[in-house]
Amino acid sequence: MKVVLQRVSEASVAIENHVSGVIKKGFLLFVGISDDDDQSDIDYLVKKISHLRIFEDETGRMNRSIQDVKGSILSISQFTLFANTKKGNRPSFTSAGAPGYASQMYDCFNESLRQSDLIVETGEFGADMQVSLVNDGPVTILFDTKSAQ
Repeated sequence: MKVVLQRVSEASVAIENHVSGVIKKGFLLFVGISDDDDQSDIDYLVKKISHLRIFEDETGRMNRSIQDVKGSILSISQFTLFANTKKGNRPSFTSAGAPGYASQMYDCFNESLRQSDLIVETGEFGADMQVSLVNDGPVTILFDTKSAQ
């Protein structure tokens, strides 16, 4: 699994001009899933994301987790994280997970985040979405479970 995490002061997602998810302070997650991903990838990411200390404490140091600041998550599925641009000018997405499997894994990932006592808003898997955000910092962190374990 690949996740791009952005610390945000606010974020939202709209589908066909209807806002389907809104958060204030927290994380915007762009989530990509491959067919090689399984529950162990989800478990690893949920643990890392829920405990990641990238919010400032009273001294201005990144020392607080999303749970410490009572933040929320906006999770957006994004198969394009698996783009291969090695050849030609048109990316290949053959490494992205099959839609049925990826959708199931995405739902499982979001539910696992919720079970960690986090508020999770989502987009819609496979939809054309317009995502708005105010990146706080900016702070952007990349996770790739195949290169992290």
